Amino acid sequence: MAHLVKAKTYDWKDTNMALFGSDTEKKVKKESADSEPMWHGIGKQVGLKIWRIVKFKVTEWPKEDYGKFYNGDSYIVLNTYKEKDKDELLYDVHFWIGKYSTQDEYGTAAYKTVELDTFLNDKPIQHREVEGYESELFKSYFKTLTIMNGGAESGFKHVEIREYQPRLMWFASKGKRVELKEVAMKKSSVTSDDVYILDLGMTIIQFNGSKSSGIERAKAAQEVQRLQSERGGKPETPVIDEGQGSAKQFFDRLQEGGKDPESEHHEPADPTPHLFRISDADGSLDFEDVKKGKVAKRDFDSNDVFVYDTKKALFVWIGKQASIDERRNAMGYAHKYLQSTDHPYVSVTCLTEGSKCQEFEVAVSA
Repeated sequence: MAHLVKAKTYDWKDTNMALFGSDTEKKVKKESADSEPMWHGIGKQVGLKIWRIVKFKVTEWPKEDYGKFYNGDSYIVLNTYKEKDKDELLYDVHFWIGKYSTQDEYGTAAYKTVELDTFLNDKPIQHREVEGYESELFKSYFKTLTIMNGGAESGFKHVEIREYQPRLMWFASKGKRVELKEVAMKKSSVTSDDVYILDLGMTIIQFNGSKSSGIERAKAAQEVQRLQSERGGKPETPVIDEGQGSAKQFFDRLQEGGKDPESEHHEPADPTPHLFRISDADGSLDFEDVKKGKVAKRDFDSNDVFVYDTKKALFVWIGKQASIDERRNAMGYAHKYLQSTDHPYVSVTCLTEGSKCQEFEVAVSA
């Protein structure tokens, strides 16, 4: 059956994110990174590479599916780039956690992200991305970010038409990009502000909300054409504008009921930025409150590791003189801290002092 969804959403209380801590990093040696076949030849030229975690293994994700992510899976994304007029290769490596990804999957993605960082001689900036809370940097890699229900094996091409499970796709413009996400097949999922695709297998309906934008309609039309082409040009592809009599054809396929509360995005109760220090200067590893409010570069000390929570994103800044224990525990402490907040899913960026990170530069004052 298509679009099988795993039983439960990610539970950060059970998470294996301790893999970022000292026990795992002691095991992540250069020789083990060199033995991972997926890393061979990686990082030698500019471009994007994506892998999916399958049964504890890193598997290559097809280029034609870049920008598409199943909410039952976890992925690793490596962006290799150069600054203008410079030859040095730079890296951002992200691990993306789907809403229904299992602990084993995102734990493996976290472990393998550390391993890939080791393979590239600790040069990459590491990022944790959670479905629905992706960083602007992550989203900038794709013209359209598509979130699908289930795992990769549940795609249309792998099932018979008679077994195909209908789905409702939601298009919404986010700045210069359009995001595409599968939503509950309910009337309450539909608003006048956006565009929707009702995919019935051999009939693909595009529904244009009365207040939707031209770019949303154009992107949806491209997706409809792609789906039709993928299925041999056989599906019918009616386009319905809100208010037309034919809209009944669209809404009759949807159920009554409210939205899934898990799909709601909640803002932090207190939006004030907060800076913490991780230090073992007194012989024990401590997580210290440093400052609330506006943060400047002078607030960071090369001798320690800092966790900077902007409430929209979280940065782990590793000073050049930070101790081994401080470095090994930095991401683990950041993750543990987020568990205790009302915004546990925000993106996490882990960078070493001196690294080029535009998002961090924007978040702190000179």
